[in-house]
Amino acid sequence: MRIKVPEALAASHLEYADDAGAAWTDALPALAERYLDEWDLRPDGEPRHGIVALVLPVVRADGTRAALKLQPVTEETADEALGLRTWAGDGSVLLLEADPATGTMLLERLDGGRSLSAVPDVIEALEILTGLLRRLTAHPAPEGMRHLGDIARGMLDGVDAALAGLPRERDRHWLRHCASAVAELADEPGDRLLHWDLHYDNVLAAGREPWLAIDPKPLAGDPGFDLMPALWNRWEEAVATGDVPRAVLLRFDCMVDGLGLDRRRAAGWTLGRVLQNFLWATEDGEEELSEILLAIAEALRARW
Repeated sequence: MRIKVPEALAASHLEYADDAGAAWTDALPALAERYLDEWDLRPDGEPRHGIVALVLPVVRADGTRAALKLQPVTEETADEALGLRTWAGDGSVLLLEADPATGTMLLERLDGGRSLSAVPDVIEALEILTGLLRRLTAHPAPEGMRHLGDIARGMLDGVDAALAGLPRERDRHWLRHCASAVAELADEPGDRLLHWDLHYDNVLAAGREPWLAIDPKPLAGDPGFDLMPALWNRWEEAVATGDVPRAVLLRFDCMVDGLGLDRRRAAGWTLGRVLQNFLWATEDGEEELSEILLAIAEALRARW
C-alpha cells in the first residue's frame, strides 16, 4: 500500500528542516513500506503524527498490535531507541524493533487518543507523571548518551550573545539569574537517564499499565532538569487559580517531594531549563522573553 504523508507533517518538516525536510517527506512513503515488509507488519488504522514523527498503527505477524514510528535521525532523536531499550518498559513504552540507521522503531501500541492532558485534575495528572519520572530516572544513563554537563556549558557560552539581543532590563535580569544557577551546578550535572520532554501529552493510556511515557529525548543528567515541561504545560490552569506563583510552586514541590530531590538543586536545574528556552528564543530573533517562563523563574526564586 502507498502511505500518504499528512500535509501538516510535511509542512512541519519543511518549516524546521527546509530542503532536507522536504527530501525526507518525499522518501517517507517508501521508508514506511520498507519496514512494513521487513518487519512483516500489516497497517491497522489511521496514522498519527507530531511535529517530527509519523506513527502507523500496525499488527505483527503473530497478531500483536504495535506502532511503527518513522522519523529522521537528528541530535534529538538519535538516542531515543537507546533510552527506550535501557528502560525496557519500566514506565515507558516498550521498544520492539529498531533500526538506528534510519531512526525507525516498532513500539508497543498505546492509546494515542488518551493522554494525561485529559485527566481533569492537574495535580492528579502531575502525581501520575511524577511516579513515571521517578521510575525513569532511577535508571543510570547508558554509555554514549548526550550529557547535561555538555549542554550546561554550551548554554553558559551563549549567555553574552543572548543578553546583547534583549533590550528590556527585566529580561536581562532573569536571563542572568538563570545563568548563575546553571554556573553553580554545572560541575555536578548528574548521571540519571532523563526523558527531557515529559509533559502531559507524552504520557498515554496503555494496556500493560494504566499510563506510560512516550517520545523521550534521552539525556544523562540530574532529574531536576526534567521537571520543567510539567510546570509550563496546562498553564491556563495555573492562571485560573488566581495565584500563579503559588500554583507553580505547588507543582514544583509535588514533583520534588515525589522524586525525593534536593529542593534547591532541583530549582537550579529547572532554572536551567528556563535558560535553555530563553536562549532558543533569542537565537530565533526574539527580543522579549516569554511571560510564562519569566513567571516560572520568578516563582522559583522562593526555592533557589
